[in-house]
Amino acid sequence: MRVILDVNQEKDFILMNREEFYIREASLADIVAIAEIYNESILTDVATFDTEAKSIEDRVNWFNAHDEKHPIFVACTDNKVVGWSSLSLWSDRVAYNGTAEISVYVDANYRNMGIGGQLLEELVYSANSNGLHYLLSRITMGNEKSIRMHKRYGFETIGVMHEVGHKFGIYLDVTLMEKVLES
Repeated sequence: MRVILDVNQEKDFILMNREEFYIREASLADIVAIAEIYNESILTDVATFDTEAKSIEDRVNWFNAHDEKHPIFVACTDNKVVGWSSLSLWSDRVAYNGTAEISVYVDANYRNMGIGGQLLEELVYSANSNGLHYLLSRITMGNEKSIRMHKRYGFETIGVMHEVGHKFGIYLDVTLMEKVLES
């Protein structure tokens, strides 16, 4: 298990102490907590363009679609999952095998504490270790904290897809960010 806290980063959050949380690989036992965090986001914000809550069965299928090259991590405090992140296959076309999409979600009660950044850092480390070459992140308009967080970990903005999503009665832009890895 790696837990890395960089106290020299630009602060948009209150950094939790090392003893207060840790990051580990997810297991099937974490599915209920992962689903709760994701469903909260589906129903209350635009971080995801899913519009209907996901069942446990759906999340188990999602979990099983991940492999060693595309892991899922959880952030825990007091033995409670408070966030999760994943690397997902970008495309089923073989030429994209070195590419993965990033997802990071944190329980609403634990946001702005640095947990998302640490989950993202673990994904980048894992991607490098597993021979991935390219990471992609899609961030909904208005989420400037997420954009700044990605920039801190070496992501660059490559464009904006205008009004590509429609949720809560409005059309939403999506910022595309990339990181080319050293592998």
